[in-house]
Amino acid sequence: MKRLILCLCGMLAISAAEAMEIRQFDDPAKEERYETLIKDLRCLVCQNQSLAESDAELAKDLRTEVYNIIQSGKSSEEAVRFLTERYGDFVLYRPPFKRITLLLWLGPFLLLAGGAVFLWKQARRRAAAVQQDEALSAEERRHLQQLKDRFQG
Repeated sequence: MKRLILCLCGMLAISAAEAMEIRQFDDPAKEERYETLIKDLRCLVCQNQSLAESDAELAKDLRTEVYNIIQSGKSSEEAVRFLTERYGDFVLYRPPFKRITLLLWLGPFLLLAGGAVFLWKQARRRAAAVQQDEALSAEERRHLQQLKDRFQG
């Protein structure tokens, strides 16, 4: 039984070591740029995780790509440009404002404005209904009350 437990613990340690990626940098600034980039770029497989958070194979490949770009001396902007040219703006958590992303950026504001217009119209209809109800004559109010009593009772 002890051997089985030791074997399982060993396998767990090996799989944990495989999951860790150790990157060596010759400059702390490069390491900081790398860490910032992989946190700011989206995993294309997971979609709601950054490259830093994802365990997907593609995310591992993209982390390696970013590492190689940074190590080669290129800027962070060049790394982002390379990835967006290859995978599109979807790889960015904050896509640029351009015609193709217009709805993405303006959509929430349009929905908010549409909701405000709807609520304003509803309020106007209610006010008009109350005003119309007040414009009834005494005879019409009596008749309306009789109808209400008949259907409620």
